[in-house]
Amino acid sequence: MLDINQRIAQFETMVRPEADPNNDMAWFSLGSAYAQAGRHVDAAKALIRCFELNPAMSKAYQLAGKALIDAGDKEQAGEVLTAGYKIAAGKGDLMPRKAMGEMLEQLGLPVPTVQERQPGPATDGSFVCFRTGRPGRQMTRPPFKGPVGQWIFEHISQQTFDEWIKQGTKVINELRLDLSRDEDSLTYDRHMRDYLGIDEALLVKLESGA
Repeated sequence: MLDINQRIAQFETMVRPEADPNNDMAWFSLGSAYAQAGRHVDAAKALIRCFELNPAMSKAYQLAGKALIDAGDKEQAGEVLTAGYKIAAGKGDLMPRKAMGEMLEQLGLPVPTVQERQPGPATDGSFVCFRTGRPGRQMTRPPFKGPVGQWIFEHISQQTFDEWIKQGTKVINELRLDLSRDEDSLTYDRHMRDYLGIDEALLVKLESGA
């Protein structure tokens, strides 16, 4: 398994000018790796580049805002989080929106007033997706075995998971992942958890059976 410095080197190679500098997924992965290594300024730069290339990626705004706060640049953090909050609200991305709203409050900045996205029609209105906060259709079974698959079954709508499958295909293609390799499979899983709102604390709780 690659350590964090090897992962950083891998993604740095992918975004070089002679490689694929417009690969938003590679910039997102690079920024996340920088953040994990405590390189907050580099993380912010990479994540900002990610949402410059893909303005709809609300999670990149969230992580960039956090990196800027950790780097001590509260002014730019406020600008990024304010813009990201509006993007997340417009897309119905409940978890990034909630996280960015909390960071804005911690900075003593106003949380933007946004027009709420109206939920689409639901099959019966009884199942509410954890990620979007909107009614939807529950899956007929967990998407895979294990506690994470069970959590997804209990909390994520079929519509949201279908959207992840589309995004996951983009992750595989743009990061050139070979899911037969353990490291590539772990990278895919990290993106899936980010998309569905499974943070590290929740992952530890699920895997420990708590």
